[in-house]
Amino acid sequence: MTVDMIAAAAMDGQIPAGRFVLRQVRKSDAGLFALYAGDRRVAEATRSIPHPLPPGAAEAFVTRATTPGGDEDIWVMDGTASGLPEVLGVISLKRMDVAKYNRDQSEIGYWVAPAFWNLGIASDAVRALIGANPQKNKTVFAEVFQDNPGSARVLTNAGFQYLGDAETYSVARGARVPTWTYICKLP
Repeated sequence: MTVDMIAAAAMDGQIPAGRFVLRQVRKSDAGLFALYAGDRRVAEATRSIPHPLPPGAAEAFVTRATTPGGDEDIWVMDGTASGLPEVLGVISLKRMDVAKYNRDQSEIGYWVAPAFWNLGIASDAVRALIGANPQKNKTVFAEVFQDNPGSARVLTNAGFQYLGDAETYSVARGARVPTWTYICKLP
């Protein structure tokens, strides 16, 4: 990405992430969301994506992502400026306990379409989002399934520290799954 492309992206409210930008979700993304999130491998790597993906789920996600005032900010990993596909994956920051304590902390979540796995896309996205810190967080948490060590490497490579073991429910798996929890303290 050239300096001019980075400057244009920043002026457009986008976050430069090397070969791609993080941008707001658009209605036109729903088809690729359905294609990628409908893949069992993607769904089973998340807590909340069901498998099979029910009709209308991608459109409902777009509506949630584009409705102002929610507790989660969602970006698309968009590679069009570099000749990559328009949707490579999704990354989000979900605010934690805002109403109760307002401790300036969020939880990061992300998925990348299988065609783009092992290319550093997730690592670039996490580093860019943490570097930009659009929510002005002091702390960002993350959780990955223990059977997904690649996602754990993404976090540690972006400066996250291992916090401990836990478990969470996966909708696609229909079961509780062991997790590793991570923390990143920001200046």
